[in-house]
Amino acid sequence: MRIAIDAMGGDHAPGEIVKGAIEAVKADANLQITLIGDEEQIQPLVKDTSNITILHTKEKITSEDEPVRAVRRKKQASMVLMAQEVKEGRADACISAGNTGALMSAGLFMVGRIKGIERPALSPTLPTVDGKGFLLLDVGANVDAKAQHLVQYAIMGSIYSEKVRGINKPRVGLLNVGTEDGKGSELAKKAFTQLQEAPVDFIGNVEARDLLEGVADVVVTDGFSGNIALKTIEGTALTMFAMIKETFMSNFKTKLAAGLVKNDLKQLKGQLDYSEYGGAGLFGLAAPVIKAHGSSNARAVFNAIKQASHMVEEDVTTKIAEAVKNIQETEEEKA
Repeated sequence: MRIAIDAMGGDHAPGEIVKGAIEAVKADANLQITLIGDEEQIQPLVKDTSNITILHTKEKITSEDEPVRAVRRKKQASMVLMAQEVKEGRADACISAGNTGALMSAGLFMVGRIKGIERPALSPTLPTVDGKGFLLLDVGANVDAKAQHLVQYAIMGSIYSEKVRGINKPRVGLLNVGTEDGKGSELAKKAFTQLQEAPVDFIGNVEARDLLEGVADVVVTDGFSGNIALKTIEGTALTMFAMIKETFMSNFKTKLAAGLVKNDLKQLKGQLDYSEYGGAGLFGLAAPVIKAHGSSNARAVFNAIKQASHMVEEDVTTKIAEAVKNIQETEEEKA
């Protein structure tokens, strides 16, 4: 198992990236990791770990860079060289916590799409009250979408949820403004009809307020709506914890109460921790490409590596390609 990682991407690079990589190779002796970035910064952190190699470059893509231009012009950037490792067969998958747009561009230009997939989808796993989580796609790889794109998202998400997350017969829902049939925009109505015919366990429309209740294992929508839903969930969680903290720190009585429920609050925060779910997969590409959260710590990097490893082991890319091919052949026969 060979995984290439952009060691210079993210808010805490390269320190937390390297720590996560070290933990991953300790947990899996068969794992080979290539860290791409400034060797002067990385080497002192890696020490003598034999399963980790360093591909040196001082160039990197920042959050301020325009994604497409940066990928085309910064040929020696750590993220670009990372994608190159996959393209040229020296790595089975790649991970970056850097510029999301640049990673999508590098994935499309260098790794390439699965044949038959019209548009890839950015797909994070978000927490639910039962701890199982759900997959939301797309959350921004494509702002606009057509009904057939949402069907492809559903197929990719269903395969991933079954093969990597271990969910038998994943429930697929369509994000909408109501649960009744016939609700929503023209896109939603067309997607609903097509999803009923798709080879997934489609349960119908789902509302945003029910997502964290675990109403579905896979929720599909266009990138515009998905990104708004994702940012709303993240913002609400951060705001709620800030409000709870402020309340508990307001006076001596509440501070005393905080001490009594400290462990329970830590458990609740852990239940909502993005780091336990790895990163967001760029589904639809010819090899696993994982976008780790920009603020990823070592734990998040470790889980992103584990996520990428499972995708390679279960040959998710091939299974998606086969499913899309079968649908296209069926449609051709009908025609």
